[in-house]
Amino acid sequence: MENDIRHLEPKALWKHFHSLARIPRPSGHEDQVREFIAAFGRSLGLDTLVDECGNVIIRKPASAGMEDCRGVILQAHLDMVPQKNSGKQHDFLHDPVEAVIDGEWVRACGTTLGADNGIGVAAIMAVLESDTLRHGPLEALFTTGEETGMKGATGLQPGLLRGDMLMNLDSEEEGELFIGCAGGVNGTARFSYRGETLRGGYAGFSITVSGLRGGHSGMDIHLGRGNANKIMNRVLFEAQARHGLLLGTIEGGTLRNAIPRESAATVAVPEANASGFSETVAMLEATIRSELSAADSGLRIEASSAAAPERVIEEPVFTRLLNAIYACPDGVMRMSSEMEGLVETSSNLAAVRSGDGAVSVQCLLRSSVDSSRENLSRMIGCVFYLAGVDTVFDGGYPGWKPDPGSPLLGYLREAYREKFSVAPKVQTVHAGLECGIIGGSYPALDMISFGPTIRYPHSPDEKVEIASVGKFWEFLTEALLRVPAAHS
Repeated sequence: MENDIRHLEPKALWKHFHSLARIPRPSGHEDQVREFIAAFGRSLGLDTLVDECGNVIIRKPASAGMEDCRGVILQAHLDMVPQKNSGKQHDFLHDPVEAVIDGEWVRACGTTLGADNGIGVAAIMAVLESDTLRHGPLEALFTTGEETGMKGATGLQPGLLRGDMLMNLDSEEEGELFIGCAGGVNGTARFSYRGETLRGGYAGFSITVSGLRGGHSGMDIHLGRGNANKIMNRVLFEAQARHGLLLGTIEGGTLRNAIPRESAATVAVPEANASGFSETVAMLEATIRSELSAADSGLRIEASSAAAPERVIEEPVFTRLLNAIYACPDGVMRMSSEMEGLVETSSNLAAVRSGDGAVSVQCLLRSSVDSSRENLSRMIGCVFYLAGVDTVFDGGYPGWKPDPGSPLLGYLREAYREKFSVAPKVQTVHAGLECGIIGGSYPALDMISFGPTIRYPHSPDEKVEIASVGKFWEFLTEALLRVPAAHS
């Protein structure tokens, strides 16, 4: 078939990516893909183990004559971010991803593609399977739970890995070598409420915010895209002040590392104010669409008649919630003063959800400067403290400190320059990579991250550039061929 990605070059890589796309693997549900990878390693007759955290490690001996080369660890994560367009019928726990060729790109049909980090996983599988590629001693490390707290990397025990150098295949810009990344921490505030029975005289409405592009809360945070939770809060804030709106339920955003694209709320408005409320929503949609016209032009805010909620959040709690979310920092806090164009510190107000007598507000804070991340944590903690609730910060992971003198960086730069007649860019990235965590358990490891060009990860617009996958594969195989001897 013309649209079969298995016909793309390099076929050795794309056939494995096709297989991965058929396996449901959202974060927290990696059992099936873990079993698939472990069975793959064993089918090749390679030493394969699954550790206590569910990471898979596969070892492949060196090619003849390259036994003295330094050991290389190829690393990628098994899970993917499950995001879909509203109205798209897709069950990430059971349905395969529909990968299609779209001009110069491969994308999915209304869902995330899983190129993050499926292309890296597929590349490692192709290396393990090949009987013609030349390389020194290899280890493949497939980690679990990367997208929801880097659980696999955090739980990786010292002493399991034997290699000297680690190539992380989870970057998203071909032609760039990444030598550092931001650290992060989760922040969660909970507003407890008793709930009150809605009295008569109120009209019910369902409010939805949709049509936003979303994206990766590290890679795309500087693009100025709309945050559905912030937009919904703006609507609720204005409608409460003008029309006496009351809140029944709210649910916005999904994962902490995805810029929230959608939010939905059930509300009640005094019947006498219903028409004015609808006018206010229409006015706000026009205003905010104008504000976002360049960065996120697809915004839709809709208020449709619905059954009034039987119970609503009591007004004092609702008011404190609205004020806190309005004041909570979101987006870029500071750009790097050391590297032009790099975000240093940011916050993503990722999820706002009601249920079980509380409204949970979840954020992900990132920074390449530990003190700045701590300062932002205190800032957000103070916002919610003034609203009468505490903020719990957990799931923190360290940044990856750049090492411009890395021997691995030196030989990879030279390999890229000779292969493509142009020098690669050396960068750090605002997203979180597992290198910082793995380096904590293996401080002697020399680490570099690289990958193909992926656009709009963590959103249904995710796509990977076909030509860049070819160059990524050529570079990876060339790099393995050039690994220096252990005594050099």
